[in-house]
Amino acid sequence: MGIPKNELHRNATRASLPGISEEEMAVYRATAQRRLEQEEKELAVRRERAWETARRAAKLLKEDFGAQRVVVFGSLLRPECFNKWSDVDIAAWGIRPEDTFRAMGAVMDLGEDIEINLVDMDTCRATLRAVIEREGQEI
Repeated sequence: MGIPKNELHRNATRASLPGISEEEMAVYRATAQRRLEQEEKELAVRRERAWETARRAAKLLKEDFGAQRVVVFGSLLRPECFNKWSDVDIAAWGIRPEDTFRAMGAVMDLGEDIEINLVDMDTCRATLRAVIEREGQEI
C-alpha cells in the first residue's frame, strides 16, 4: 500500500541535504506543503464532480432506459482510494437487453473528464455481481 502522503511529507520536512541551507529547505517545505494542499483541493473537486456525474447517469438510466435500480461501486465509495485517475463505476438493473449498448454509450457521453463505466447487472458475472451487491451504494 505504501507510505501515506502525510507521512512522506512529515519525513521530508525533517530531512535536510548537504549544501542546502535551512532557509532553502524552509522554502522547499512551504512550497511542498502548498502543492500538497492544492492537490488535495483539486482531488476533492474531482470527487464531487464524479458524484455529480454518477447522479446524472443514474437519472438518465432510470428516465431514458427504464433502469429500476442504479448503484455506485468502486473507488468513488472509498475516499482513501479515489485519485486523479479514478473513474466512476455504476451498475444498473432492469435495462432491456436491446438498450444496453445505447445506455452504455449515453452514460459514457456524460463523463467530460471522468470516465464512466456501466455494468449491466442482468448480464454480469456472478463474482462481480456479489461485490456490487455487497459494496454498492444506491443512487
